[in-house]
Amino acid sequence: MFRRSIYKSPADLRAMVAAGRATAGALAEARRRVVPGATGLELDAAAERAIVAAGGRSNFKLVPGYRHTLCVSVNDDIVHGIPGDRPFRAGDLVSVDGGADVGGWNGDSAFSLVIPDPARPEIVAAREELSRVTEAALWHGIATLARASHLNEVGAAIEEYVTGEGDYGILTDYVGHGIGRQMHEEPPVFNYRVDRKGPAVKPGLVVAIEPMLVAGAVDTFVRDDDWTVTTADGADAAHWEHSVAVHAGGIWVLTAEDGGAAGLAPFGIVPAPIA
Repeated sequence: MFRRSIYKSPADLRAMVAAGRATAGALAEARRRVVPGATGLELDAAAERAIVAAGGRSNFKLVPGYRHTLCVSVNDDIVHGIPGDRPFRAGDLVSVDGGADVGGWNGDSAFSLVIPDPARPEIVAAREELSRVTEAALWHGIATLARASHLNEVGAAIEEYVTGEGDYGILTDYVGHGIGRQMHEEPPVFNYRVDRKGPAVKPGLVVAIEPMLVAGAVDTFVRDDDWTVTTADGADAAHWEHSVAVHAGGIWVLTAEDGGAAGLAPFGIVPAPIA
């Protein structure tokens, strides 16, 4: 039986740049709108406009049964939240996930953002710290990918970092993934240590790294909408994600507007554009 290689050709990698750029632009438009009184549907519409303007289409809408461009998850909702018309409130922790298909190639990315609330500084501080640790865990994973021999070193690095930052839970039921012609491809990208090496890290490997952290236990349930994944204990959650390509010249974060330069600078890594 024929099995498609997980490694992309140099031409494939060049083709994926546009999808990553469109994804980054769509999430930037959504991020600017995470303010009190805005709604998930407004973010969704803005992201859709940005993707279409970039010559792409929402790959989330290609998932059977899903009708939106983004997933928008608030507070104890972790991932796969359906954009709705409930206005965001001051202090909310909003996680936004989205992707674009451009020319049959995919990008996928996510961020979390806490809306300021001077009336509840302790809640805001705790949520901001959860988001900060999750984002930093992502960059630890990306930096490790740049130097790793095998993929599962990424999860070990993420777990080691998170464990040193406090009593946070790393979601185990949902992990990162390969990305290319499909939004979700082999191989899985774990956010924690596993007992196998995983595929070799070499030019052509493209993965979406996406740590999902919770402030409490890792037990989850899916809401009645059959999509939204929520913490069972009501604890807050955060989600950060980037699509990352390994190529002959180094590493390039496809869904970061600067290719990952700012996020990788603390690790002494300079991302190299895909030639």
